[in-house]
Formats: sequence, C-alpha cells, structure tokens
Amino acid sequence: MRRRPRGMTLVELLVAMTLGLLITLAATAALVAARRGFTTVDAASQLRDNARFATSLIQRLVVQAGYRDVFNVTTKRSNAAGTSADPDPYVYGFDNAVASKTSVTSADPRSDDSLGYFGDVLILRSQPTETYPGSGKADKGMIDCSGFAADTPPANRDDTRASVLFVSPSSSDGEPTLKCYRSATGTVPFDQAVPLIRGVENFQVLYGVDGVVANTAIDPANAALKPDTVPDSYLRADQLTVAGNDTATRANWRRVRSLRIGMVLRSDVGAAQESKTKTLYPLGSSGFSSTDDIGTIYTAPADGRVRQVVTFTVHLRNDQGL
Repeated sequence: MRRRPRGMTLVELLVAMTLGLLITLAATAALVAARRGFTTVDAASQLRDNARFATSLIQRLVVQAGYRDVFNVTTKRSNAAGTSADPDPYVYGFDNAVASKTSVTSADPRSDDSLGYFGDVLILRSQPTETYPGSGKADKGMIDCSGFAADTPPANRDDTRASVLFVSPSSSDGEPTLKCYRSATGTVPFDQAVPLIRGVENFQVLYGVDGVVANTAIDPANAALKPDTVPDSYLRADQLTVAGNDTATRANWRRVRSLRIGMVLRSDVGAAQESKTKTLYPLGSSGFSSTDDIGTIYTAPADGRVRQVVTFTVHLRNDQGL
C-alpha cells in the first residue's frame, strides 16, 4: 500500500527555525567581531604610520636647528653687519600654549575646556645654505615644517627660517591636529597653519639643558654649571624663563642640548575593541613625567578610540651659542 506523504510537524518546524536562528546569530557575531578586529588593526596601522612620519619630520627639524651657513659661522658676530648682540635662540618653546601667527616670542595659554588642551609649542630655527659663495641661491637642503625649502640664502647671521609646531583643532572636522606655522620670508606674520598629522591630542616637549637651574640665570662663576655639551636635566619651557630678565632667559635656551618629545595619537571613534579610560604617559612612566606638567600624565576618556603613545629623544647637532 502507498504511504501518504507527510510534511513537517509544527514542533519540527519550530526546532529547525530555532537552530537556524542560532546559527545566524553566531555567524553575525563572528562577522561583527571580525569586522571590529579589522577596524582595530587598520586604525593601529594608521597610527603607526602617523607616528613614523611625525618622528621622522621632528627629528629632521631638530637636527637642523641652529644650522648656519658656513660664511656666517666663520664671521664673528661683532663683525657681522645687521645682526644683534643677543638674538633669539634657535630652539624655543612654550608649555601648554597655542602658537601665535604673529610672534615667535609669545603664545596664548590654553583654556582647560579646549580640544587639544594638552599641547606645547615648539619653535625651531635654522638657516638655508648657499650653493656656493656668491651664487645667491640656496641649495634647498634645509626644509621647514611643511616641507618647503628656501630659494635664497640668508642675508645675514640672524636671517633664519622658523618652524612652529603646535596642536589645535582641524578646521575640517574638529579633530586635534599637529600643525605648523611657516613663512616664505622667514619672518612673521606666518602663513596659514599647515596641518601635519590628524588625531594628535597630546604634544609634550621637555628640553635637555646643560648647566641650567630652573628659573635661574646662569652663574659663570659656578663651576658646577660649566657646560660640557651633555644634558644633565630636562626642564619644561616655562622653567627656562628667568622672571624680568630676557637676556638670562635667552642664555638658558642656548644651553639646550636635546629634546624629549612625547605624543598621544588617536583614531576615529569606534575603532577600539573595548571602551574604557586609560592612563597614558607621553614622556614615559618615570623620570620625565611630573604632576605639575600638564599632560605628561594623561587620562584618555572611554570613547572607543585606539591610541598610541610616541616617545623619543633627539640630540641637537649644531651649537646653539652665539
């Protein structure tokens, strides 16, 4: 006898639907986890690229700082026309400040509610070099922070090009960005700020000094403070200032032998695997961090971003003296 065909019972159908739903949920969870992992890896890779670029650029600018054309180096300052007996130093900076477009000797303090609040200002000066004496053309071997090379050699010993590095919000999306001021003439006012690296929310600078006591003028009679070209301590920019004595302040800045740079770079929102607050040390967890230096101990918010700390030291190659 023929058996009548039978369909699925309601119970079998419910079981099959439940199993299918569980498999779909598992596959979706795996896909979401894989997608999030890909996003995290991609964001971390981008941060590493940004860190390498920042390190390479800043190291080159620091190594250039204080460079003078050979003619100006071999000419005594007292015999150089149009020069100052006490010029601005080749390395200068401000602690927790916003760079000025019209000055290299002053900056604006940051407000504690501003984006990129944890940021110092670093000013580096150098001279282009002439192709050969009397050519009137620079060899374009020296660049500023935006990558431009001067077309003409320096007019005198004090004719330098400045690169001003600082952090401020991007004009396009508001992200904290490492920017630079430059000038085609080497003097203020600077051109429009050039964005260098997006997502730099903390930029810290300490200065390795040789024979300098914080906020104190150099005493030539003190044998313990005799310079030996090796940094013996690291100070903030404001600690190189001698109140009411600009000459002593500039003398302290000329004793800078190295720079300690610390940065915190961040990705876009949602790139991290987890969202929680983290304590980061842009200048290292010991030895360089201080509770009275804003930003050297930095608590990153729980905003789902991937972050990377970049820390490096650059020793100055050129003499910063007069």
